Amino acid sequence: MNGLEQKIFDARILIVDDNRANIALLEKLLRKGGYSHVDSVSDPREVKALYEANRYDLILLDIRMPHLDGFQVMAQLRESKGDDYLSILVLTAELTSETKLRSLQEGAKDFLSKPFDSVEVLARARNLLEVRMFHNWLRDENRVLEEQVRQRTQELEYTRLEIIRRLGRAAEYRDNETGAHVIRMSKFCALLGGQIGLSEEECELLLNASPMHDIGKIGIPDRILLKPGKLDPDEWDIMKTHAAIGAEMLSGHDSTLLQMAEIIAATHHERWDGSGYPKGLKGEDIPLVGRITAVCDVFDALTSERPYKKAWSVEEALAEMEKLKGSHFDPILVDRFHDILPQVLQIKQQFLD
Repeated sequence: MNGLEQKIFDARILIVDDNRANIALLEKLLRKGGYSHVDSVSDPREVKALYEANRYDLILLDIRMPHLDGFQVMAQLRESKGDDYLSILVLTAELTSETKLRSLQEGAKDFLSKPFDSVEVLARARNLLEVRMFHNWLRDENRVLEEQVRQRTQELEYTRLEIIRRLGRAAEYRDNETGAHVIRMSKFCALLGGQIGLSEEECELLLNASPMHDIGKIGIPDRILLKPGKLDPDEWDIMKTHAAIGAEMLSGHDSTLLQMAEIIAATHHERWDGSGYPKGLKGEDIPLVGRITAVCDVFDALTSERPYKKAWSVEEALAEMEKLKGSHFDPILVDRFHDILPQVLQIKQQFLD
């Protein structure tokens, strides 16, 4: 006996008929045909609970019964079956066109006329069980495929995000920064976004897009980017082009993530009073994600040690941000940054340079 044959004969079958003689006959026929898991009930009010407890593979259901008729029973079962393929074989002595149509509408898959023919009972039962087994096999295969697609999609998404993070870190390394900076500031951004009411999805995008804020520094010559002293006006003009370079590098893609990263790269050096670059945007004309990134980027830069400077204390950095509130920074964002300071300090401790 192959696997399908074994599953068919292991099927759970329920007989529902108020006539106990019919039940006895069907039980005998089915057991003689090799089916060993056969239950029966004469009160149709018990069917729903029995099905929910046992998830029968086949139900042989009488139509004319007291308390609930077969149509009412099928209506109850339809509520309980979920995505299950419910095999119902209707038993009736009145196999009229009306009965057949209504039975099919309520969920029946086939019919048996009374009095029963033993060969027909077994043939129709087997046909329905084969269909159910193939349906369940196909359903399970689809679930496996869906899970494989979900896992593969997650892997691709993780790979894409990892590439983005590493590109962001590459830009920081060119500027004598550390990779930990982009990790910290991106987490600050997500925290601050949540604090001002951005959705969980928007905060996740911000977390993954903000590490690309300085990606345009890849296009700045080393003689300027790595110059130990102060830049002259011409050099500073070249340095400021990194915002536009970064935006151009990230542009032209339909990915929501890259679109946000483009906005951040282009606007995180704009200032609330309009004195920033590259476009001199002012106030709320600066996209919110650019304003958030500006606050978080500067705080981490101030409180981090670099070859050319010592780390400022948290108090000194906050005082400087207060001083620049309303000129460099969005005032509301600076206030809300104070609210998330405990979490910010935890992140700084966790991701040290």
